[in-house]
Amino acid sequence: MMETGGMMETGGMMETGGMSRRPSKLKIDPFVAGIVSAMALGLALPVPAKGREILSTVADLSVCLVFLVYGMRLRTSEVLAGLTNVKLQLSVLLATYVAFPAFGFLMYKAAGPFWGHGFATGFLYLSILPSTIQSSVTFVSIAKGNVAAAVCSATISNILGMFVTPLLVLLALDVGGASGGGLGSIVTKLLAPFIVGQLFQPFVGGWFRARRSMVKKIDNSSIILIVLSAVVNATAEGAWAGVTVWTVLVLLALSVALLATMLALTWFVPGKIGMPREDRIVVLMCGSKKSLATGLPMAKALFPASTVGAVIVPVVLFHQIQIFVCAIIAARLGQTAPDD
Repeated sequence: MMETGGMMETGGMMETGGMSRRPSKLKIDPFVAGIVSAMALGLALPVPAKGREILSTVADLSVCLVFLVYGMRLRTSEVLAGLTNVKLQLSVLLATYVAFPAFGFLMYKAAGPFWGHGFATGFLYLSILPSTIQSSVTFVSIAKGNVAAAVCSATISNILGMFVTPLLVLLALDVGGASGGGLGSIVTKLLAPFIVGQLFQPFVGGWFRARRSMVKKIDNSSIILIVLSAVVNATAEGAWAGVTVWTVLVLLALSVALLATMLALTWFVPGKIGMPREDRIVVLMCGSKKSLATGLPMAKALFPASTVGAVIVPVVLFHQIQIFVCAIIAARLGQTAPDD
């Protein structure tokens, strides 16, 4: 019980001058609820091939829209500052291609004997993928971080990933057939809309910067569509076939442990080296996540058909966990951000 100047809190009730009010109810974040609903629908509803094609197209268009809006909202000077921020960009690349694979390799060696070669290989493969682009940038935006630097960082990570990931797979897993076919997708879906947006930015930038709520709704809707499309397609391709409860539990435990490790590393280390809050958010969001959009098609190119199903399960599962967890973290960071 605490009493201060006639104000008393008892049993979760606040009393002030004879008036009382009930404690506020726990609010469910609509964004997180949307992600969970998208996961559930993707698992439960069978979607025909034509429907999956339409859903994938809509999700791709939503990604283009997000980057077009970012291009129109961000000042060119901010983009150039983010691109030339060597400390930040190097931190994200080290997290993505050094720290993440190192922790993934340790878990691969420790847990491999308990869940079979296919799933263990998939977990190691997951750890050497590039960062996500769209969801990383979106979460940085929601968390009120340095969006311009996030666009540059996530894009650089993915372009390098087209070459670095197959090379690391060849070195670590001894498979053949590396492919860099995702580069065209990055250019057409992400860079091109962003550059077009930058061309219009001098004329419409102020209008978009004044409408943060609208931009946030576009961000959130795009993420939910991507999650729905990813789960629907993974289900249709039989990603969950042969997956036992034991496998899911082990994968969940290791995925949560790996994500928690990377979240802690990418948040506290940048703080120790003096990065500002906005840049720490970029390293946190871009350095702790892995790209499902790159991972699935690349797996088909890199691994034999007989093992692809098992390899992609850890990638799909980790993707859902990282989206769910980072959505909560981004929302909390956005709520606690200092006022502009």
